[in-house]
Amino acid sequence: MEKLSLKDLDVRGKRVLMRVDFNVPFDKTGKIADDTRIRAALPSIRYILDQGGSVILMSHLGRPKGEKKEEFSLKPCAGRLQELTGIPVLFANDCIGSETEKRARALKSGELLLLENLRFYLAEEKPDKDPSFAKQLAGLGDLYVNDAFGTAHRAHSSTATITRYFPRRSAAGFLLEKEIRFLGKALLENPKRPFYAILGGSKVSTKMGVLKALSEKVDAIFLGGGMIFTFFRAQGIPIGDSLYEDALLNEAKEFIELCKEKSLKLFLPVDIVIADAFKEEARHQTIPVKEGIPEGWMGMDIGKETLAVWKRALPKAKTVFWNGPVGVFEMAPFAHGTEELAHTLASLKAITVVGGGDSLSAINRLHLGDRFTHLSTGGGAALEYLEFGRLPGIDALSDQS
Repeated sequence: MEKLSLKDLDVRGKRVLMRVDFNVPFDKTGKIADDTRIRAALPSIRYILDQGGSVILMSHLGRPKGEKKEEFSLKPCAGRLQELTGIPVLFANDCIGSETEKRARALKSGELLLLENLRFYLAEEKPDKDPSFAKQLAGLGDLYVNDAFGTAHRAHSSTATITRYFPRRSAAGFLLEKEIRFLGKALLENPKRPFYAILGGSKVSTKMGVLKALSEKVDAIFLGGGMIFTFFRAQGIPIGDSLYEDALLNEAKEFIELCKEKSLKLFLPVDIVIADAFKEEARHQTIPVKEGIPEGWMGMDIGKETLAVWKRALPKAKTVFWNGPVGVFEMAPFAHGTEELAHTLASLKAITVVGGGDSLSAINRLHLGDRFTHLSTGGGAALEYLEFGRLPGIDALSDQS
């Protein structure tokens, strides 16, 4: 069943309560380091204001664990949003309560209010702890819109429970619709083939489910990042001091066998950059994987031969999904693999979809964003959507009648 869209709602003269994802990173000086997620919400915000509605935005930031902490305040996001929209952005010092309710009810058409961090209340992440929390949030608006794909995989008060108070009035914002369109239709339903998936990142445990799901859909899988050491160890290859997940060794071995049974091409690194410490100034060298990593050394990046193999294979793709860096890209000596991969994908004549997270950070750092078909705003949400084909925050929205 298709879900209601923002364009299906009559927002004129209405207060639209909209869940956004303003969980942005900050630099050491306390300034917003990357405003991509704020910018991503602008089309929905502008549409509502242009149609004569008012907007009440709610979001989380960080993990304050139910405590009101100044370092997790959304106030800087209000300032940045005001700069981006060119209109005043009102800020409520709380997300519920009588004062916040007064401010919400006083909103006029064309006005914009941002609420304080939802996660200052434990009930945001654990709705059962206080069911009244979602009800109080719902009381602030006439209509509900979810435009926070990055949190759509969480059944939280502001993403799922709240829709009970908006029967036939809960809709997907433009960003959420765009995410569903690219992840669902371009990848899950009818991908152009060959369809390749590249997965990196540190943990196999967070990716094994999606790996198995993708093995049913893709024509080749490329693996990099910290997760590969579990796969190497499962094959009896020495990994030195590299981290691995002992509980996932059998599953890693079974996945390699599964790919063989399916004749699914699995690209694991053939050479690797290793270092004698997990720090930028560590001694490092490149070795063939088959030699194994010696004790006292750890894997930090994919090597040049691996990149050469991947660069020969990737141009054959018509669709590529990428999630997770293939090395410790935060450290300059070990960023080469991730950066080269980003440049390679940016040059492809294919549908290229990036599943949020650190991959997105690397692309933004290289100013390559406009050369990809779609950059997802939610890493975890993108993976869960590919694995299960649905998310709680989407399921909770009103169906189109």
